[in-house]
Amino acid sequence: MDLKRLIPDYLDYCRYQKNLSADTLKAYRIDLTQFTVYWMDTDGAPTRGNMAPYIVLLQKRYQPRTARRKTASLKAFFGWLTYMELLENDPFQKLRVKFNEPKILPRTISLHLLSDLLSEAYHAVKLGERMALRDVAVLELLFATGMRVSELCSLSPQAIDLESGSVLIYGKGAKERIIQVENPDVLATLRKYDATFEAEILAADCFFVNRFGRNYSDQSVRSMIRKYLSRVGSQAHVTPHMFRHTFATQLLEADVDLRYIQSLLGHSSISTTQIYTHVTTGKQRTILSMKHPRNQMKVKQG
Repeated sequence: MDLKRLIPDYLDYCRYQKNLSADTLKAYRIDLTQFTVYWMDTDGAPTRGNMAPYIVLLQKRYQPRTARRKTASLKAFFGWLTYMELLENDPFQKLRVKFNEPKILPRTISLHLLSDLLSEAYHAVKLGERMALRDVAVLELLFATGMRVSELCSLSPQAIDLESGSVLIYGKGAKERIIQVENPDVLATLRKYDATFEAEILAADCFFVNRFGRNYSDQSVRSMIRKYLSRVGSQAHVTPHMFRHTFATQLLEADVDLRYIQSLLGHSSISTTQIYTHVTTGKQRTILSMKHPRNQMKVKQG
């Protein structure tokens, strides 16, 4: 089987059928090409038996998180080959793989720093910096919805209904979800941005545009955040994804049910969302101090 020849067909399927991001497609291409180089020295069809040594090789060469990702890329690829009847048996079926991957807790932004960043962006708008209006709209929407930066950058003008305040988000795996923007200040900013950049938005057919009138990229969002961090004199490392982590953690701190947070984030599995339960130690203290029955018990000692 010429696996290398089948990779472009699989990547097209991932792009057009599964609606995967450019970054995910790039990672898949690298992982699968790497495997085909290894496979050139292997005889026979891919089986569970001859796949296991490659997984071990990945575990020896890479950190657990990277090895896990590369294995997941292969598993998805061979699942597609089996589905398309290009391969009789999926070599990953019943293949047990364990990764000793350390738990990395989501890093969040303090509300104080978040307030400083937004205030600085609004101040830039007040000073007449035209692109600052887009910047503050981006920052506000990231925090208001918890969307991924890739989802934000791919928003079309039709995806945002500024009358009702709803945002239609196209997430991973071609999944759609609608999130309401309920804060009046955020909505006012989005409406002002939309009116100011109307011509550029229509020409580019994307809601967020750069200074050249083209689609705003995730790298540009990162650069913009660093700019405002510098302006407020902060040395903190803040990424767009940390807005998403902060969104989820703050909702959990406010006693929002984990299932609702799962839906808002667009997670397929509740287990993905459960990582945020490890972050809220402050909330845990409050619950145990105020709700635990032992604190209401009067026990005689001696």
